[in-house]
Amino acid sequence: MAAIKVLVVDDSITMRALFTSALERSSDLTVIGAAANASEAREMIASMRPDVVTLDIEMPGMNGIDFLEEIMTTKPMPVVMLSTLTQKGAEVTLRALELGAVDCFPKPTKATPDEFEKISGKLCKLVATAAKSKVKKYDPAAAAAKAAEAAAAAAAPAQANAPAYKWNGSIVAISASTGGGVAVTELLSAWPANCPPTIVLQQLEDGLAVPFASRLNAAIAPEVKMAADGMALEQGCVYVLSHPDKHGLIDRWPGGSIRLLARDPVNGARPSADLLLTTVAKAGRDKAVGVILSGMGTDGVAGMMAIRQAGGLTLCQDRDSAMVFETSEAALAKGAVEAELGISALAQAILNRCEVKTLAA
Repeated sequence: MAAIKVLVVDDSITMRALFTSALERSSDLTVIGAAANASEAREMIASMRPDVVTLDIEMPGMNGIDFLEEIMTTKPMPVVMLSTLTQKGAEVTLRALELGAVDCFPKPTKATPDEFEKISGKLCKLVATAAKSKVKKYDPAAAAAKAAEAAAAAAAPAQANAPAYKWNGSIVAISASTGGGVAVTELLSAWPANCPPTIVLQQLEDGLAVPFASRLNAAIAPEVKMAADGMALEQGCVYVLSHPDKHGLIDRWPGGSIRLLARDPVNGARPSADLLLTTVAKAGRDKAVGVILSGMGTDGVAGMMAIRQAGGLTLCQDRDSAMVFETSEAALAKGAVEAELGISALAQAILNRCEVKTLAA
């Protein structure tokens, strides 16, 4: 199989050299060029046709965010953002993900070969995954209209004559990683204000969880909370679990709460979707609903199997709509997921499962 062609875009000659060296440690990747700015990158993309672009956010002239928007609105392709801003500029990073970047990867704090060697394996895996991702054209007008509609729905008071959502006591646990942030917001935009208790395990770089939760809170009707140890699970709330140094689980159901544990990673992940979903399966049994959205790796597959074996419902985002289908594909292969659905159908299936069924007259 031909090596994945990568174009590195960074205004620093040192960073270009270090990223090139880090990426070429993988036999699956080859760096076909290195550009110092958007103008050079534009020409190299047209002539070299890379499979993936790694793009710095901070550049002279046109910055990385503006160039990313140009790429995603004209000829979209897989882009991985690489910058120190992924650690401190949360709003910029989240904007990159909204525009369609596959993921944002933080540069090492020290520009040395030893530091880049430490991150090489993770970076190479991400870039290889990006090459297989399904990117979509970014439509600014459509995105603005959707955001305005979601914000209006989230802010509007419930109509007195609107049928109330009748929760049946089920609990929802959602796992998402690479490419999953946008999918989470789109899925939960269908949630009623009095939704079933919903835990969202979203893998994010340190420092992004709180801004992500804040944006989500402004876009959906239920109240969004950052998961905290001992926090009670209540109807009408969505809990964002994204603590890079702690796992999350539930202690019991019904009437349960979230527990946060500082333990080693499970199968390379922390927080671990497998650990969360397994506890949801054990406590919730047939009242448990497990969902996988866009993401890489296999974390969550075993947990989904536990929910299915306990009699709960397991679903995943379908191949056509997921930016990265890797986790869902692994879960389907193991028989851990009952069905793959597009976002709208997925939302409806989850809410139907969690609603009291009324007999037709």
